[in-house]
Amino acid sequence: MAKFNKKKSSELPAINTSALPDIVFMLLFFFMVATTMRETTLKVQNTLPYADQVEKLDKKDLVMYIYAGKPSERFQQNFGTEARIQLNDNFAEVTDIQQFIYAERETKREELVPFLTTALKVDHETNMGLVSDIKMELRKAEALKINYTTRTGDASQNLN
Repeated sequence: MAKFNKKKSSELPAINTSALPDIVFMLLFFFMVATTMRETTLKVQNTLPYADQVEKLDKKDLVMYIYAGKPSERFQQNFGTEARIQLNDNFAEVTDIQQFIYAERETKREELVPFLTTALKVDHETNMGLVSDIKMELRKAEALKINYTTRTGDASQNLN
């Protein structure tokens, strides 16, 4: 009977990398879909107050944000240190709020307009007179569903 000799090879077999590009593109696609870009560059200081009773917002795409607070340090030379309102990426006056609400409503489908919420992200040092003025303008624009954003993360206290 014949003997078969085994070759003793200390070399490891090559790794098959043919599926690697598929995995890389799958991960790339996942992160492209799952990542959201910041829509607004914050120009005001925004240290939110604490709240003990909070409620999470369900649909963030139906929320219009109004920021209020002192301008950030890099904008204080141009805009001073008084509390200001920021709508999207621009400083605004109280009288601009109605136009902002109407413009935001026009970007949404008509059946979603009743579900729109206005979120106030107000710095804890902001004068309540400014907040009252904002609320008066929201009433004029018939934006009565107001959300006060608090410091506990994304949760907010809903006051209608």
